[in-house]
Amino acid sequence: MECIAIINQKGGVGKTSTTVNLGAALAERGQRVLLIDLDPQGHLTTHLGLDGEAKGAGIYEVLTTDMPLASAIHLRSPNISIVPAQIDLAAAEMELVSVVGREVILRDLIYGAAWPFDIALIDCPPSLGVLTLNALAASTRVLVPLQPHFLALQGVGKLLETVSLVSRRINPGLTVAGMVITMYETGTRLSGEVIDDLSAFLESARNTPVPWSAAKVFDAKIRRNVKLAESPSYGQSIFEYAPRSNGALDYLALAEELAVMLAGNVAADPVDGSETRQSAQAAVANYRAMPTAPTTAADKLPTEALR
Repeated sequence: MECIAIINQKGGVGKTSTTVNLGAALAERGQRVLLIDLDPQGHLTTHLGLDGEAKGAGIYEVLTTDMPLASAIHLRSPNISIVPAQIDLAAAEMELVSVVGREVILRDLIYGAAWPFDIALIDCPPSLGVLTLNALAASTRVLVPLQPHFLALQGVGKLLETVSLVSRRINPGLTVAGMVITMYETGTRLSGEVIDDLSAFLESARNTPVPWSAAKVFDAKIRRNVKLAESPSYGQSIFEYAPRSNGALDYLALAEELAVMLAGNVAADPVDGSETRQSAQAAVANYRAMPTAPTTAADKLPTEALR
């Protein structure tokens, strides 16, 4: 099972939206996906309407008690299962402070059994504490959602230092898959400049002994889309709420690009990505050609969200 940590210590960059909707897009492709909510805010859990299931059977109990991981896995759909979280998880950092090997608890639980999943996506908290270290220790790759603003670039260096440290001391197989541009606005000069700077930084790391030496800026960019902001209030992924929106098409293209990478079909030069780009474009074209699925959400926000 491939395990990917979706991480950025800066909040509000689309980590949870990317975890949920990338997972849903991979499920649309027929892959069996496990989503792990490792953020004490529990936004992934809320996004998919599982707040009730999280009580007493979530990631907090798994990390701090003897609860088996299997007991905290909740089936959301035929191809999507979730390990939920609640605010109690915020206490885990303090409770684990004296536990020997606290950074590898999740890793031992994941790799201590055979799971019926193809890929696991971990939604990390906006910090670099014990919970994030657990995610990095358990993961094979790191995916960094990034808003194309200069301030969003400031923390990337510190994040990569942490990834490098974990790679050296705990998880030698950890690599950075790449950066996903979120909240992208086409045609703005600032977005283009930030992406160029990020690409130049990653290019400077080629053929160096760092975990991001083969990382890239994914061609699939997640455009700013109001449907992505609305879908959590219905407890749905973008593919359930608005399956023909730009948000759904963008995450589908990202899922195809990631699937090609995981299959080992990426060009030797990460900057070249013509094969990956063509595969993603074909996947989106095929999805567009499918019969239009009815949107399951109403046109107005549910009253529950306003209470």
